[in-house]
Amino acid sequence: MNYTIRKAAPADFEDIFFLIKEFAAFQQTANKVSITVEQMHVDKNLFQCFVATTGDDKIIGFATFFFAYYSWSGKALNLDDLYVTQQFRKQGIGKMLLDEVIALAKKEDCKKLRWQVSGWNTNAISFYKKIGASIDGTDINCDLYL
Repeated sequence: MNYTIRKAAPADFEDIFFLIKEFAAFQQTANKVSITVEQMHVDKNLFQCFVATTGDDKIIGFATFFFAYYSWSGKALNLDDLYVTQQFRKQGIGKMLLDEVIALAKKEDCKKLRWQVSGWNTNAISFYKKIGASIDGTDINCDLYL
């Protein structure tokens, strides 16, 4: 089967939202999803996402990201979430999405790409190590919900 990676459009938000909820359930954090499709439309100028689609344009995965600036390294791209629905895993789609994000970071002259991975997700950790990512276990997430 052929898969395509493309930039998400507002018409995709409902399907992406469904996958965000699916991903949160996979992470066992479904209760933490507070975004809505309506909010995605309000924030459409900030919401940056690539989607993976099948030949009939069904969205089967996504990668959300944003630009940041780090005092130690400079301009960076943060990969917020990378998810492929279970039926389509192990087919290279996650790699295709990640490659698209990496290509964007290089095109935009970013100094690094940063993301998080759950410590229990050994499949993802192995996947990221294969592409040469360093996994740093020293940082701890801090969130202040407003």
